[in-house]
Amino acid sequence: MDIHEYQAKEILANFGVGVPPGALAYSPEQAAYRARELGGDTWVVKAQVHAGGRGKAGGVKVCHSDTEIVETCENLFGSKLVTHQTDSNGKGVYRVYVEGGVPIDREIYLGFVLDRSSQRVMIVASAEGGMEIEDISAEKPDSIVRSTVEPAVGLQDFQCRQIAFKLGIDPALTQSMVRTLQGCYRAFREHDATMVEINPLVVTGDSRILALDAKMTFDDNALFRHPHISELRDKSQEDPRESRAADRGLSYVGLEGNIGCIVNGAGLAMATMDTIKLAGGEPANFLDIGGGATPERVAKAFRLVMSDDNVQAVLVNIFAGINRCDWVAEGVVQALREVQVNVPVIVRLAGTNVEEGQKILAKSGLPIIRATTLMEAAERSVQAWQSDSIGEPKLRAVK
Repeated sequence: MDIHEYQAKEILANFGVGVPPGALAYSPEQAAYRARELGGDTWVVKAQVHAGGRGKAGGVKVCHSDTEIVETCENLFGSKLVTHQTDSNGKGVYRVYVEGGVPIDREIYLGFVLDRSSQRVMIVASAEGGMEIEDISAEKPDSIVRSTVEPAVGLQDFQCRQIAFKLGIDPALTQSMVRTLQGCYRAFREHDATMVEINPLVVTGDSRILALDAKMTFDDNALFRHPHISELRDKSQEDPRESRAADRGLSYVGLEGNIGCIVNGAGLAMATMDTIKLAGGEPANFLDIGGGATPERVAKAFRLVMSDDNVQAVLVNIFAGINRCDWVAEGVVQALREVQVNVPVIVRLAGTNVEEGQKILAKSGLPIIRATTLMEAAERSVQAWQSDSIGEPKLRAVK
């Protein structure tokens, strides 16, 4: 789960990380009022969206008057911000963060991530702040500093001092850098985060170390331990299909293809999408319905897939291990009778009681296209999609 910049800064500030003064606004007039509250003569207005690259997309503006702030906000509010981290539809802007300007002496990149190869928290830093880490890695790989945290003892002060030394931090600011690194690590660890990124972390002209931007991502599976973090979720920044799926206990990722996928198991779902591509088609989604493919769960999956107007065929690919194919087949039949699906449906079953499952599908009287192998299922899905796309668009309703 992602959160907004202002939310991440509030969390980090509670752990001793320095942040510039700022305030949230939901209208141009409120933004101007927030600037007057903050004082000064320079402010930065930042669109609050779950995406990087806001500055290049026009989502971050430096303003020097109330008039500039109002004009900037009028252009931002209600707009769609398209960055290199969003799709072509962009992310809606419904709130802005107004921050007081600070005198910047230098910029640093700082990130805390889970390194799966070492199974440790990895600190990644660079003296080349203000750039995306991918660009830093490609253009100036020697500037990147890495340090792994040993989970038995946590982040040690000597590691923080080593990082500060490698980044060329003024010795007078070393202790401040240690506090910043320790605060980020504690926020990461205590909230089950998967990423903390500050870009840039700046050294100011008056010798302060401040997080000028901040991003935090959290492990969805650990949110039950952190209800105060769950409350920070902003569904307006999420794909509505993915939000509906999450609320129903399904793992769903929307794509831009035409063949909807209903699969049990993440690995099999990935293989299904790859096979569709191999057969010349484009998957419309990743959807893992999990191990319990009950009729109710299958019906939810069909409703979710059919909520995408681009779907012109549905491929159901179930490998029954603990489950049984006859149970799954009954679930598919019941789901198709509950949910009106006016596009071709291709079903491939494999595993326990597959013969009984195929008989249930055959006796149902429903126009189900059956397949025995994944490749056959993918090819028939592509053929059905192409046949459907040639004719007139079909109306489909979801109960």
